[in-house]
Amino acid sequence: MVVDTDAVFHALADATRRDILARVIRSGQSVSELARAYPMSFAAVQKHVVVLERAALVSKTRRGREQIVHGEVEAVRRVARLLDGYEQLWRQRAAGIERILEEDS
Repeated sequence: MVVDTDAVFHALADATRRDILARVIRSGQSVSELARAYPMSFAAVQKHVVVLERAALVSKTRRGREQIVHGEVEAVRRVARLLDGYEQLWRQRAAGIERILEEDS
């Protein structure tokens, strides 16, 4: 599956969304349960969940009248691999700069 990096980074740019993701990875929670954890309206929390859902970091299932939000662990792993790739690029670049500096010394 291709990672929509813009959607992922947008979703993870907000501290509340990162906290919601951490909570629902530990255990699925209803949007109502999540809303009680934050000093904001149900609608505001729901909007945060939608952003996470668009980034494929969470999914929702129905349990009666409630929507249960679950963290998508494989999606988080894909993001981690993506970031690992960026880290490797930067490490290679830093090593190249280090070699150039050593040659100039």
